[in-house]
Amino acid sequence: MLIYKILRQDEWGALQAHGETCGAPIDEADGFIHFSTAEQVRETAAKHFAGVDGLLLAALDTDALGDSLKWEPSRGGDLFPHLYGPLRLQDILWVQPLPVVDGQHVFPADIGA
Repeated sequence: MLIYKILRQDEWGALQAHGETCGAPIDEADGFIHFSTAEQVRETAAKHFAGVDGLLLAALDTDALGDSLKWEPSRGGDLFPHLYGPLRLQDILWVQPLPVVDGQHVFPADIGA
């Protein structure tokens, strides 16, 4: 199963430079790295990144993350994937821009339509 992480340009740059990261400031404060499923990621973008341009969307396979990935209740009681450990560059399958058009993030067509 694929899960997704929305990254700012500087977060992506740091991940590329160091090979791993503990995540964004919110991730560090919460003690885990926040991810979303295909069904959740559009709402995540709207709620936490409204109008923010220059973002990137990274995809990861849950199987590659092993036991460090936990599914925990969050927004509306939905189970969200949380990574208790570093996000490693080698675990990212692909990254692509997440542009804003007319105030909305534009996702790849096959993600959470």
